[in-house]
Amino acid sequence: MTLIKKVDTAVIRTVRLEDAEAVLAIHHEVVGEGDYFIAVADEFNKTAQQQREWIQKILENQRDTMLVAEVDYKLAGWIVFISQERKRQSHTGSMAIMIKKEYRNMGLGRTMITELLSWAEQNPLIEKVFLGTFSTNTRAISLYKSLGFVEEGRKVREFKFSDGEYVDDVLMYKLV
Repeated sequence: MTLIKKVDTAVIRTVRLEDAEAVLAIHHEVVGEGDYFIAVADEFNKTAQQQREWIQKILENQRDTMLVAEVDYKLAGWIVFISQERKRQSHTGSMAIMIKKEYRNMGLGRTMITELLSWAEQNPLIEKVFLGTFSTNTRAISLYKSLGFVEEGRKVREFKFSDGEYVDDVLMYKLV
């Protein structure tokens, strides 16, 4: 299913293969900020070809999807849902979202999550969307809760930063 929706100044649509380099650039930029992602910049070294292959795999799987947000014909962010491969978990999948810094606080995150949840609700194979986020990412946690996500648990001291600080992994879910 291809999704295209215009919302305010943004267009939310299904990713295309030709978006691979822009998606990769957003990934590099956001991971490079170092604030809320488990990977650090030097651990993320995917090539443009690997990114295209990843997107192709998503597009070919009816239980996966990836949406992008365009503002003024430029990719501003993306959201992905990847289903679990094991049969007993195949009705579930994880969500991840990345938005370029200059496009934050515009409602793109809420809009992309809402569109992804709508896709999941319409997909008879999907029953649960889950995610993990740093316990310090209070704005994201608040957004997720406002969209109906519930805290399922925590992995205590799951992440350790170079300064010795630990952060919990907050596990959240929404049934669709």
